[in-house]
Amino acid sequence: MTRILVAVTMLLLALVTKAHCNDKGAGARSIVILYENDVHCAIDGYKNMQGLYNAIRQADTCDVAMVSCGDFLQGALAGALSQGKYVTDIMRVMSYDALTLGNHEFDYGVPRMMELLNELQKPVTSVNFFKTGAENAVYQPYVMKCFAGRKIAFVGVTTPETMRSEAYAFVDAEGHRIYDLRPADTYRLVQDAADAARKSGADYVVVLSHLGEEIRSTGIWSHGLVEATHGIDVVLDGHTHAQIVRDEVANDSGHKVPLTQTGTEFANVGKLIITADGRIMTELIPLGSISYVDERVAAVTDSVKALIDKVSSRHIATLATTMPVKTDDGVWIVRREQAAIGSVVASAYRTATGAEIGLVNGGSLRNGLPAGDINYGNVISVQPFDNHICLIEATGEQILGMLRKCTANYPKADGSFPHVAGMRYVLDTVTHDVTGVEVEDGKTGRYTAIEPGRCYTVGVSDYYSNGGFYGTLKDCRLIKSSTKLTRDVLAEYLEHEFNGTTRK
Repeated sequence: MTRILVAVTMLLLALVTKAHCNDKGAGARSIVILYENDVHCAIDGYKNMQGLYNAIRQADTCDVAMVSCGDFLQGALAGALSQGKYVTDIMRVMSYDALTLGNHEFDYGVPRMMELLNELQKPVTSVNFFKTGAENAVYQPYVMKCFAGRKIAFVGVTTPETMRSEAYAFVDAEGHRIYDLRPADTYRLVQDAADAARKSGADYVVVLSHLGEEIRSTGIWSHGLVEATHGIDVVLDGHTHAQIVRDEVANDSGHKVPLTQTGTEFANVGKLIITADGRIMTELIPLGSISYVDERVAAVTDSVKALIDKVSSRHIATLATTMPVKTDDGVWIVRREQAAIGSVVASAYRTATGAEIGLVNGGSLRNGLPAGDINYGNVISVQPFDNHICLIEATGEQILGMLRKCTANYPKADGSFPHVAGMRYVLDTVTHDVTGVEVEDGKTGRYTAIEPGRCYTVGVSDYYSNGGFYGTLKDCRLIKSSTKLTRDVLAEYLEHEFNGTTRK
């Protein structure tokens, strides 16, 4: 009898929900959807986003939703010190209606990602994340929600570029692919999800995209998605950290589809409005202008920050100058040219391994170092990933191939851009040719031309074998690996080179 009553109750609830969502009279209210992308552990912004959500809801003049377009688990201390758990602890008390996967959700491997998303207890959508050979995606192709008498389907899609940048997450210990983002099928999978959502009664299809505004190695990007599909009402984008209030891209039927992106690290909170008469408006609200605060989210955030401070407050060194990773207006330096912070990290790798060459890719340098006293937290923010230091052997020919491949996209920002120590080279900014490659003799300090047939030792993170540097070094002989994290290698180097140990 109990089971029958439960079943009847659930049926009635379903009918009530369906009636409400199909009650077009309720559509006299507008719908506000707050959105973010690429927060990268900038955890202080969550309390303001939730506070704004609360204020809109309490005003009771419209319905309100909240979504994420990915890249929230990694990027700073909250992710690095807990393998993402501190972030999910905060996001769990937020009012998210749907979220999709960014490439950095895969940083700790798929099992850890799934564990965290399960703890998060929020609906996840990604049309193109599959177990290899599986018919159905790991997560649902869309999340359907009802607001103001209308159904909105949130369709999530993840950049297939992740299979290169986080390649290790997609293979087993023997190198066999066990997960797939289906690059060739990405646009079709989004179209299939949009069609299925419409068939299920969706009044609007909102894509939560982590594809970005640039055509990269896979050829998959947000504009291409719109151009290849129809039936999508708006694209909330991420991945490339652009601040776009509203672009309009023609779909395959010639209809203009709005596309928007908030930047990164909570520079803005996005606000999408679907008016009662069906118009779609977008706005970026600078985080600093949001005075609303949710006290519950603030309390969890403060607890996380206290835990972080216990670990991160140890003094490391005192620096005379700033070592930035970006310009003042947010343009990546380390993904376009050898920067001071890249030289320091590459030197740390070289010193720790005793290698002839130190090598680090610009994409692994997430933050710079300020002038003055720096602590362990500052160091972690530079290299928040759980990579270990390695010593490998590469031929001069392999090194030359790496340099040419990883600088080929100049002047576009590229996370594979190589920062070196114990080596120097000249990049022709017109022809993109790499010339004048020389390697330093560690004893004499003299530089001599690299020899293609000679073997050189290289200090590098284990990312070299997991998709880094476009895979150009993955076949190099591993001489020695270490359990030491790259951030600890950097901390030790700074303590020694910048006399950090003299300060108590």
